[in-house]
Amino acid sequence: MNLPARFEGDERVRLFCALRLPPETVEELLAWQRDSFAGVPGIRPVPADNLHVTLAFLGHQPVAELEAIAGALRETAERAERPLLALLGYRETRTVGMLTFDDEDGRAAALAAGLHERLEALGVYEPERRRWRPHVTVLRFRERPRLQPVLPALEPFVTSDAAAYLSRLRPGGAQYEVLESMAVGGR
Repeated sequence: MNLPARFEGDERVRLFCALRLPPETVEELLAWQRDSFAGVPGIRPVPADNLHVTLAFLGHQPVAELEAIAGALRETAERAERPLLALLGYRETRTVGMLTFDDEDGRAAALAAGLHERLEALGVYEPERRRWRPHVTVLRFRERPRLQPVLPALEPFVTSDAAAYLSRLRPGGAQYEVLESMAVGGR
């Protein structure tokens, strides 16, 4: 991993691992956001660079752990089968709107479970209580709007690469930077 020179040895950085979306899927989601939510008060569409399927949110970790984290993701991705995801629906939490996906043959879930196991063994991840489900956060808001949007016309898509991300919290929202990306095995 090529770490930016700005990192100090004992610094802690906010990290997560995710599946990246194909460019045509991102373009379709951006068009859907524009068509469905333009001018809707209190809604912030998630920008193109922030659209992904989170595999594991790690929170603040020491910079010294970055290589081991990327190694765990590399090893998991190399052995995984490429996930095929098909749009299921839209759901909201208190602060985000997300699209949920069907995971053909459980390939994405198997990849996530393998990664969780490796990260937990490194001591950098504590598994969540709820079952992992593939989703893409597409909207952010301060008050839950209880939307029922028409879903985008997304074709099922294959996620062919995974990435370790740096997340910086900014006044205008989180800013993500890919630290390293790698192909998902394709077996």
